[in-house]
Amino acid sequence: MEGSEFNDDEFRISSFSSGNGGTCIEVAVHADAVAIRDSKDDDKQTLVVTAKDWDSFIRGVKGGEFDLGS
Repeated sequence: MEGSEFNDDEFRISSFSSGNGGTCIEVAVHADAVAIRDSKDDDKQTLVVTAKDWDSFIRGVKGGEFDLGS
């Protein structure tokens, strides 16, 4: 799956992004893949990962694996 297979209206920005001028990553979720892009990127270059890899990443975030200062 490629980033071009995701429509602009499918991307969501975190509600936490308002504290930094609205700049954040945008995420679009399909059953088999997740697309990630930078909201400030005018070209909207997109990183696409498998749903399984995204799930592993989210579990790591929630588990504190990526906490800064740990």
